[in-house]
Amino acid sequence: MAILTLLEPMHKEIIDTSEIKAFMNERGIIFEQWETSMPLKDDDTQETILKAYDHELGPYMRKHGYINADVINVHKETPNIEAIRTKFLSEHTHAEDEVRFFVDGEGQFFFHFQKSREIFRLTCQKGDFISVPKGVPHWFDLAPKYHVKAIRIFQTPEGWVANYTNTGTEQKYRHD
Repeated sequence: MAILTLLEPMHKEIIDTSEIKAFMNERGIIFEQWETSMPLKDDDTQETILKAYDHELGPYMRKHGYINADVINVHKETPNIEAIRTKFLSEHTHAEDEVRFFVDGEGQFFFHFQKSREIFRLTCQKGDFISVPKGVPHWFDLAPKYHVKAIRIFQTPEGWVANYTNTGTEQKYRHD
């Protein structure tokens, strides 16, 4: 179950899924919840995980022109976990939408809408799907749980490429 926390200009927490979806959609961010077509185990392969969500994933990819999907699985025992975390912690944008589906674990997307001066955090958990439009300033944090198993969907073979904004906005919201 996702948790939306409005950080600026006012502080408010939203846990109602329909309210979260409406809030995100108003800002051009797609938020949905997907269910697996079959039970999954912790040690399932990437192929098994992708197959379990193909009934949602396949139509979404075809409709939006995505060519590549994979599964990322990071946890506290992952080598260089802090370096991996740091890569995502600085505010950045992308030249393509950033699309993630949380198979397990938890991660926090932070968003910075400069015109409206809004800053908010969406804590994504198992079953949460998010598509961040290209050009939207955001950052991502693995903390505090350091466990994310997610399907990543890409339009290009290069995959995740960040264009860092260097605003420093994220510094106020870091968990160390």
